[in-house]
Amino acid sequence: MQFKAGIDLVVKSISPTLGPVPHMVAIDQMYANTKPPEIFDDGATIARRIIQIRHRGQNMGAMFLRHMLCELHESTGDGTTTAALLFQSLFNQGVRYVQDGVNPMLLRDHLEKLTNELILHIKAQSIYLFGKDKLTALAKSISYDSELSNTLGEIFDVIGEYGHLEVRSGPGHGIERSYMEGMYWESGVLCGAMIEDKTNRRTSYENAAILVTDLDITNALDLVPVLNTAIHAGITHLVIVAKTITDRALSILLMTENRNKINTVVVKIPGNKIYTQRHSLEDLAMLTGAKILESISGDSLQQITLGHFGFALRAWANFEFFGIVGGKGDIRILRSHISDLRRSFTTASGVENRTRIQARIGKLMGGAATLYIGDYAPVGQSVRKKLADRTAVAMRGAIVDGVVPGGGVTLLGCRNLLRRKLIGVRSKEERVACIMLLAMLEVPARTLLQNAGLEPTEWLIRLKKAGVGMGCDTINRRVVSMHKEGIYDPTVVVTNALYLAVYSAALALTVDVLVHRKLLPLSISTG
Repeated sequence: MQFKAGIDLVVKSISPTLGPVPHMVAIDQMYANTKPPEIFDDGATIARRIIQIRHRGQNMGAMFLRHMLCELHESTGDGTTTAALLFQSLFNQGVRYVQDGVNPMLLRDHLEKLTNELILHIKAQSIYLFGKDKLTALAKSISYDSELSNTLGEIFDVIGEYGHLEVRSGPGHGIERSYMEGMYWESGVLCGAMIEDKTNRRTSYENAAILVTDLDITNALDLVPVLNTAIHAGITHLVIVAKTITDRALSILLMTENRNKINTVVVKIPGNKIYTQRHSLEDLAMLTGAKILESISGDSLQQITLGHFGFALRAWANFEFFGIVGGKGDIRILRSHISDLRRSFTTASGVENRTRIQARIGKLMGGAATLYIGDYAPVGQSVRKKLADRTAVAMRGAIVDGVVPGGGVTLLGCRNLLRRKLIGVRSKEERVACIMLLAMLEVPARTLLQNAGLEPTEWLIRLKKAGVGMGCDTINRRVVSMHKEGIYDPTVVVTNALYLAVYSAALALTVDVLVHRKLLPLSISTG
């Protein structure tokens, strides 16, 4: 029972955040009694802040649920509060049935099989959204922030599902956005002397050649063949993307005699990790038609030919970024490369991996935007930035995988499938599994209504009478068509939340023994 109590404690902390009329959760900052508490309306972040519960049995239950919510957040980016509620309902019901003699292993098997059928049923209802108005409605059903939703709807209509979006702190009190022409990377010039426009702190070249390499350029003489090859080919502007370059090597590029013949800027390979640097070099080569000079292949600058250079209509760089406009790579090769990345995106696991691949696709397709979040208070600004990030991740998933009616309506609709299943059940455990899932599927809608100050039972009766696809607009307190009102949930969020909640709860029901590790006394060594 202590395991169950820990689960209930975590869900109690998270459940107020569900719906368009959520209640915020304040959490003390660790070791910072003089700082204001952190304010959250995100179930995953709240769960992450719960590090330990005093009672050891309760702590095991809380950490079991916390791990599931973190896993869902990593894979999907949203749906954690819904998943927590589904998990709690199923587990608490299951505990009672197991105590009454139901076989937990057989029950687990039926729960998992039925859930797989429910997920297929949900996916069959999925539709796809296009256009600014529908994307804005989608953003609003995720974030419940009208100003933010209008801006995100416009941004994704412009840059598409794979476009690069950067969320930054803004100087004002509202929300602003800007669009970037072409593609850009977070990596700037390696030498301030190469900044030609001192006022705007930027260098920009028309009809630029691009040299892409992961070599460390240490010797000035290594650059002689590069300059000779470029000058003989009539190249007047050159961008070198390299790992590092020494001051001695830079000196040859900055010589007045050479600057009169060819203007050169050196930028660092984007990324801090080897694999991100490798990906950046690959994408730059595809985009511009360059051939990479690689250290792993034993290449050197002495081997350079005109075929190693890529080209672009324009290239620019400052101290933070550099960008390419109008890369002249082979369009067929580039399209094939983008198709490969799209396939990788659909099969990638985890938000971090999907976000990294999506950013690569966005750069190659030329869509990029910056969203500036402002607020009157730093705490409010921080909350809104996290909301923008979370909404953007969910919107990408919705655009790629489709959407279903929101507000808990899709899960309520799944109950009809289970009622039909109940007619032909053959075992006690299968009947119990159907009954448990029937009760579980209405919990998110109940909680959402309760958070909005409505009487859940009364409104659920209204929704049942209204028919399929009808839900509650909790802001205006009326029964509406979810499709007509544009109130949606991303399909991937609903299915992943359902899958993880049921599979995790079914596993937890098979636990018979809790084994605690002995707490070792803290020892302090001196000397």
